[in-house]
Amino acid sequence: MARYCAVRSPFLRSLLRQQHVSPYSFRALSTFASRAKALSSPPPLAPSTPVSTSTTHASSLFSPYRLLPYRKLSSDTDVPSNIVLIRSEEDLNDAFRKAEDESLPAIFYFTAEWCGPCRFLWPSLKNLSKDLSHITIYKIDIDQEDLNRAIEKLNIFSVPTLQFFWKGKKANEIVGADVEKIKNVSFQLYES
Repeated sequence: MARYCAVRSPFLRSLLRQQHVSPYSFRALSTFASRAKALSSPPPLAPSTPVSTSTTHASSLFSPYRLLPYRKLSSDTDVPSNIVLIRSEEDLNDAFRKAEDESLPAIFYFTAEWCGPCRFLWPSLKNLSKDLSHITIYKIDIDQEDLNRAIEKLNIFSVPTLQFFWKGKKANEIVGADVEKIKNVSFQLYES
């Protein structure tokens, strides 16, 4: 459960308002408050240190990019050869063309780096890809900027979502991280 608290310091409130962040709904203020506490009692400046350096340093600590948690796009260094990472709308369209027009069996795995169930499911999918080495698994991170329109067209509203293609048609779709169900559907479709 996320903790929400109010910032009581007028100094911090003014900085948050300048950055367009509500002082009443900001998560994990403990690190933010500790940074601000360090700034509220700055160390004495050496005679050779210009005052503007101190001010620039303080403002860079409170940039909007420092306040928001960093989210990287989904990536993995240990990816089996039959898992293809989709990085653009063109790649996604080519993958769907192969699955539909060329009737190549495929699994489309829609995911996001911030998604806990997706991170839980990923090791199982890598193991499944080893068992089903003749099936291509396309991993699509929904946070890729080049994929926004394509994701909207496909009506992907939840992650993880897996779409199973067999003989040129979508044979099944699973929303959620039900590992046993994913394995059962995969083996029923692709091992028969």
